[in-house]
Amino acid sequence: MSDIPAAGFLNLNKPRHLTSHDVVAQVRRQYRRLTGSRKVGHAGTLDPLADGVLVLCLGTATRLSDYIMRGRKVYHAQISFGVATTTYDAAGDFLEGESADHIKRSDVERVLPQFSGDIKQVPPMYSALKVGGKKLYELARAGQTIKREPRKVTVYSIKILSWRNPLLELEIECGSGTYIRSLAHDLGAALGVGGYLSGLTRTASSPFKLRDSLPLQAITDSGDWLQHITSPYDTLTAYARVKLKAEDIESLRHGRFIRRQPAIADHTVFAYDGDNRLVAILEPRAELWKPRKVFASGS
Repeated sequence: MSDIPAAGFLNLNKPRHLTSHDVVAQVRRQYRRLTGSRKVGHAGTLDPLADGVLVLCLGTATRLSDYIMRGRKVYHAQISFGVATTTYDAAGDFLEGESADHIKRSDVERVLPQFSGDIKQVPPMYSALKVGGKKLYELARAGQTIKREPRKVTVYSIKILSWRNPLLELEIECGSGTYIRSLAHDLGAALGVGGYLSGLTRTASSPFKLRDSLPLQAITDSGDWLQHITSPYDTLTAYARVKLKAEDIESLRHGRFIRRQPAIADHTVFAYDGDNRLVAILEPRAELWKPRKVFASGS
């Protein structure tokens, strides 16, 4: 199958009750069978109880996951008030809470602005964040709780979709690194009744939308799903780009700097050949471009 992209991205709709690693493993088996490559990763984990957009990176696009993860994400979140959990979602043990019967929509609207903009957020103990070389969830499962430093995250907007006490549904647009579970927990604490994330769907991640996603069951050995892979050129449109001549491409592949085009001053520039294949990621050095990453045969 010579027309299979050397690298690209797949917009997959992750089902609930599977880890992101489970999904990658299933796709990797088929991709390896069809292409001989086992390079498959993902750009942004979804918890097992969450569903929705999971962006997979295939082939040499596994080297581009950071650039996809930096984009904005949109979530449809359901929060249940009146009780908290150890994991901040429905997977954890329930903790004592307070009755939420008195909570009104106006109460929610009053505290929501605290969670919009640049905010500080404490990561949950049950998360894959590493502290001292150990993942937090490994420590939590061993019965340890350690102090976590607040981290700055950006929440661009929060919109109430519905309120049926004690259930709140929100649409949240946020930047990378935002824990929706922590937001649910902190919102319950702000209302004085406790709360946890009882449902989560990622509806967008960077340019990828849920309405365009492929169901996991479509990944079969027939290979039909390969036509849904999008190239770096068609995906990474938010970054500055440049078309290079053959001599510049050859210089980059030998690790040499090339002359910068003065009209392009961006810190990150994606360089393509005449066939729109990615050949390098560049960064400026005075009047030159330095190759940050080079792709041997174009992607």
